[in-house]
Amino acid sequence: MGFDSHDLGRVMYRGTLPLGLMVAGRLRGRHRVLFCPSYGAAAGPSLLLCLLGGIFALVGRWRARRGRAGQGMVLIALVVTSVAAGFTIARWHAALAAAPVLERRLGPVSVEGNVIAIEPGLKGARVTLGDPQIRRLAPAETPVRVRLRLRGTASGIHIGDRVALTAVLMPPPAPSAPGAYDFARDAWFRQLGGVGFAFGAPRVLARAGDTAGRGVWEQFRAALAETRRNLHARITGGLGGESGAVASALMTGERGEIPPSVMDAMRASGLAHLLAISGLHIGLVTRVLFFGLRAVLALFPGLALRYPIKKWAALMALLGGAGYMLISGATVPTQRAFLMAALVFLAVLVDRAAISMRLVAWVAMVVLLIAPESLLGPSFQMSFAAVIALVATYETLRPGLIGLRGDGGLTRRLWIYILGVALTTLVAGLATAPFAIYHFNRVAAFGLAANLGAVPITALWIMPFSVLGYLLMPFGLEQFALVPMGWGIDAVLRVARAVAAWPGAAVQVSALPVGALVLVSLGGLWLALWRTRLRLAGLVLVAIGIAMSLAARAPDVIVAGDARGFAVNDPKAGLIFAGEKPPRFERETWLRRAGTTDAATAWTVPPHDASGPLSCDASACIYSARGRTVSLIRNPGAALEDCTRADVVVALVPLGRLTCRGSARVIGRFDLWRKGAHAIWLGGRVASASSRWLRPGASGPGCVKESPVSAAKGSFGVCVDEIRPFRESLLALA
Repeated sequence: MGFDSHDLGRVMYRGTLPLGLMVAGRLRGRHRVLFCPSYGAAAGPSLLLCLLGGIFALVGRWRARRGRAGQGMVLIALVVTSVAAGFTIARWHAALAAAPVLERRLGPVSVEGNVIAIEPGLKGARVTLGDPQIRRLAPAETPVRVRLRLRGTASGIHIGDRVALTAVLMPPPAPSAPGAYDFARDAWFRQLGGVGFAFGAPRVLARAGDTAGRGVWEQFRAALAETRRNLHARITGGLGGESGAVASALMTGERGEIPPSVMDAMRASGLAHLLAISGLHIGLVTRVLFFGLRAVLALFPGLALRYPIKKWAALMALLGGAGYMLISGATVPTQRAFLMAALVFLAVLVDRAAISMRLVAWVAMVVLLIAPESLLGPSFQMSFAAVIALVATYETLRPGLIGLRGDGGLTRRLWIYILGVALTTLVAGLATAPFAIYHFNRVAAFGLAANLGAVPITALWIMPFSVLGYLLMPFGLEQFALVPMGWGIDAVLRVARAVAAWPGAAVQVSALPVGALVLVSLGGLWLALWRTRLRLAGLVLVAIGIAMSLAARAPDVIVAGDARGFAVNDPKAGLIFAGEKPPRFERETWLRRAGTTDAATAWTVPPHDASGPLSCDASACIYSARGRTVSLIRNPGAALEDCTRADVVVALVPLGRLTCRGSARVIGRFDLWRKGAHAIWLGGRVASASSRWLRPGASGPGCVKESPVSAAKGSFGVCVDEIRPFRESLLALA
C-alpha cells in the first residue's frame, strides 16, 4: 500500500489500539511493543501469537534500520500482538470470574445473604445477595451472588443488611434463540450464579452497621449504592409519575420504574438513547460545570487575573463527571464518555490539545482492559460506533464548518446548531443502525425528526436543571430544579409519542447475520480511520455486508432449549408455535428475530393436516418446506421411521438406547439441554444458542465425548458428568 511513517503511526494509533489490548508507541520513527500478556495455560494460542508478533516486530525494526522496507512487518506485528493480547486478557477475565453456577431449579428453599444491590421496578424490586447460604446446597456449589425478585418494594432493607427469605432459584437463562441476548454470559462475568423470585418479605438478620468483616472497597460500594437508592427515592418522590421515573433514569441510571408505554414510545421514535446515560449526558454535565464555574470565577477580576481559573474549572468538571458516572451506575457508555471527557480536561490541565481519534482509541483500550466482555454487548458496540463515526465526520468537515460559522450573529449560530444536531443524529443513526438491527431487530424510521425536537430540549433545559438539582439536594431545595426539569421531560415524551404514532415509525426487521455485521463494521472502520482516497474501499465491504443481510432469511425451525416448544416459519401464517406454550419473553424474542409480529398458535398437538406445512400426531411433528423435511420426535418409537425419511431429526425426548439409522442430521435431546435453543435452516446450517464455551471448565474435566449433532449417523452420546443433575429425569423418560 505504500505506507509512509505518518500513515503507519496513524494506523497504529487509530486502528490497532481499538482492536486489542496492546500498548504500542511510535517515537521518532521507532516502534516498540511494550507488553505481551499471558495467563498460563489459559493463554493458549494467544501466547504463541504474541511471540510471533514480537518476532515480526524485531525483524521489521532490524530491516528498517538497514534501510529496507520493514514497516509492513511492524504493522503486522502490531495487529497480531494486539489481537493476541486482547484474547489473552479476555480469557484471563473469564477465568478470574469463575464461580459456581446453579445447574438446576432449586426450591422453594431458605436463602440467606448480604444485600449488595437493590433495583426498583414496576413488578417488584430486585435484590442481589452476596455471600449467600442456601439450604440443601454445599458451600462448594453455592454461587457467589444470586438475584431475586421480591413481590413488592424493598422497603425496610438497606444495602449491607443480612437478610433471610424463602425463594425459588434457577440457573441464569441461556439465550432464547441463537444470536439473542445472552444473559448467562453476562451473569458469568458478574459472578451471578442464580436468579429467581422470593416468597414474602425479606427478614433482616443483621443491619448494615452490625455486619463486620467487610473490606474498604465493599463498604464504598455499599455506601454508593445506598446513596444512589436515596437519590432515586427523593427524585421520584419529589416529581412522581412518568416524569419522575425518567428524571431518575437521567440522574441515577435507574430505569426499572419507567412504564413500558414510555419505553416503547422512546424506542419507536429513536429517542431511547436519551434514557441511557452516555456521551450526551456526561458531556452536558461536565460542560455545565466547567463553563458555569469558570463564569462565576470570572466575576472576580482579582482572582481571574492571578490564578488559572480555567484549570480550576476543568478540575471541578472532572470531579463532577466522575461523581455522576458513579452515581449513574458506571455502564459501558458512561465509562467511555467519562474517560473521553477526562482526557480532554486533563489536556486542559497540562496545556495540551487532545487528538480526537487517538482519544477514542485509548478510551476503547481502557474500557476493554477493565471489562473485555463488554465488546460483545450492544452498549460498547453502539457507543463506539457512534463516536468513531462522529469524530471521523467532523474531522473531515471541520474546515468547512469553521468557515460557515465565521463571525455570524445569533441567527446563524442557531441554524448551525440545528444543522449540527441533524448531522449528528444522521451520522450516529447510520453508524449504529447495523448494531441496532442485530441486537434489537428494529429501526426507527423517523429518528432524525424526533431528535431535532428532543435533543435541544434535553441539552438546553433538562440536563442543566439536573445539575442544579444535584447542587440543591444537600440543602433540601431540589424541588426548585426538579419541577422545571419535569416540564422539559414532559415535552420530550410528547415528541416521542407523537413521532411513534406516525405510520411506519418503527420498522421490524429480521436478525442480521453475524458475517454481515462484521463486514459492515470493518468497512465502517476503514472509512473512518483512513484520510486518503483509500478510505472509499470501505464502501465495498459495507456493500457486501448489506447484500448479505438482504439475502439472509429467518430460520425455518426454532426449538426451545427445554424441548417443550418449537416454532416453524410459514410464509403465509408467519411463525407457527407448537408444543407447550413458551414463556412470553421467549415468544417475543422469536417473533422479533424473525422480523414479524404475525403468529399462529397451537399450544397443544395440532391436528393432522397434510395440506399445511406442519402436521402432528402423538408421536412426532413433520414440517415440510423448500423440498426438505424436519421431524420433531415426541415419542422414541417414531425415530425408527423418521430417521430414514427426514432430512433433519430433532429429538424432543431422550431416545435411550435407540440410534438414528439413516442419512438424517440429528439434534438430540441432550444437544438441546447442553447447547440451548436451536435454529434450523433447511438446506443450510444449524445454529445453537449455547454460551458454555465461554466458561472455563464448564464442560467438566476429562469430558471429551460429544453428541453427533452434525453426524450423519450414530447414537445420542453425551458426557456422563454433564448429565448428573439430569439423571433422574433421564431414567424416567428413556
